[in-house]
Amino acid sequence: QLRLVESGGGLVQPGGSLRVSCAASGLTLDAYGIGWFRQVPGKEREAVSCISSSGGQKFYVDSVKGRFTISRDTTKNTVYLQMNSLKPEDTAIYYCAADSSYRYYCSGSTDYDYWGQGTQVTVSS
Repeated sequence: QLRLVESGGGLVQPGGSLRVSCAASGLTLDAYGIGWFRQVPGKEREAVSCISSSGGQKFYVDSVKGRFTISRDTTKNTVYLQMNSLKPEDTAIYYCAADSSYRYYCSGSTDYDYWGQGTQVTVSS
């Protein structure tokens, strides 16, 4: 069964760091384009970061550039989103998604085939 499971969310003070993980079962993540999204209740889902299946592109939304880093660990079949200098506006449920098509560039939001259940990130003092 193909499954993505996020973990690593939690409560952190402004300026702090968290690393959220996206672990896969039933699929090999290094063959997939991976995206991280976030959503606040009542607001639209926002694309935060992605890495293309080719590895040729990494994308970050402007609001997280210089603070967030996406990476893969092929030995653990896991993709990470390292989040530093967190701000209250980063508070959201973070989801990862996988696109099975090979692309040089990051996948569009509608291209993803598999989604995880999400992990809550709360930035508050």
